Amino acid sequence: MIVAGFGFRASASLESLRAALALAQQGAPTVTRLATAQAKAATLAPLAQALGLPLAEVTADALAARRTHTESAASRKAHGTGSVAESAALAAAGSGARLLRRRQISPDRMATCAIAQGIPE
Repeated sequence: MIVAGFGFRASASLESLRAALALAQQGAPTVTRLATAQAKAATLAPLAQALGLPLAEVTADALAARRTHTESAASRKAHGTGSVAESAALAAAGSGARLLRRRQISPDRMATCAIAQGIPE
């Protein structure tokens, strides 16, 4: 399973989310699922629908439980993790997941996306 995890500002547009995904996907395998914080899922749902991909809603506890490569003080304060994108991707990819692409930032700086790979079951 290849998961694209997203973090974004409340005012992020669909274009911002698409741009972050495009940057993160460069050189990565094809994404099979999208993921974000449970509280942000409604904003990401239109992209998941447009791409025909399932959307994983990651709980705050699951986000906080993941160690990330990126350490954003703002993200740590607001969500208990250094990167919502990296944490969501890893949590949704399951136990033993590994990060393939660290968070990439959309050109307008409104959205981030990271790619993780889960261990096949």
